[in-house]
Amino acid sequence: MTDTPQTWLNGDSQAGRLPLSALEHHAYCPRQAALIHLDGVFTDNVDTARGDVAHARVHSPSPAIPLPRGSRVRQITGMQVWSDRHGLYGICDVVEFTASSAVPVEHKVGRYLPDGPADLQAGAQALCLREMLTLDVPYAEVFSHADRRRHRVELTDQLTDRILHAAAQMRTILAGNRLPTAVPDRRCRRCSLADDCLPALTASRTLDPFTPRPAGHWHG
Repeated sequence: MTDTPQTWLNGDSQAGRLPLSALEHHAYCPRQAALIHLDGVFTDNVDTARGDVAHARVHSPSPAIPLPRGSRVRQITGMQVWSDRHGLYGICDVVEFTASSAVPVEHKVGRYLPDGPADLQAGAQALCLREMLTLDVPYAEVFSHADRRRHRVELTDQLTDRILHAAAQMRTILAGNRLPTAVPDRRCRRCSLADDCLPALTASRTLDPFTPRPAGHWHG
C-alpha cells in the first residue's frame, strides 16, 4: 500500500481501513479471516469464551491507571489507535506510558508462539502508535495468560513487511467475492468457525472423489 490513503467515491478516505484483528486472523488462516471480516460470521467456543473473560478488563476504555507506588509507568486500557499511512485501526488492550515512551501490550489467552499471528497484531499496534505519538515506541509486547509472561515483539523491518503484506492480501480478499480455499489441518480442530467453514468438505471438492488423498492429508 502507498503512503497516500485511498479515497473512495464519496470522499471518505477511511472507508478502506482494516481492523488490526484482521491481520492476526489472516496470519492464522486466510479463510477464517474472510469468514469473519467478509461474511460477518463469528461463532464462540470454549477458547473464545476464555478469551472474552481474560479481556474483560482490558477491553473497557479507562483513564490512566497508575501502577504500584514507585513505578514510573502508567497504563491506559482499551485505547483506540489508527494509521492513516497504512490504513489500519483498532484497539490496544493496554498501552504503557513513561515520560518518553509508549509500549502496546496485547493480551492473549493461549500460549505465545514466537513469530506467530499475535506478533502481527501487536506490531501493527506499535506502527499505529509511532504514527500517532511523538513518543518513542521501541517495541510491542504480547502477554500470554497461559504462561503468565510477557513476550517482547521487536518491530523489525521483516515484521513490518509481514504486516503490510498481510494487510494487502486481506484487502484483496475483501475486494473479491470468494472465500479462500480451505486448507484442513490441525488448526481446524480448535477453530470456532469449523462448522461454518466445513474445511474437510470444501477442500475435498477440488479432489476427484475416487482419487486417493495425498499422503499425510488431514482427515479430521
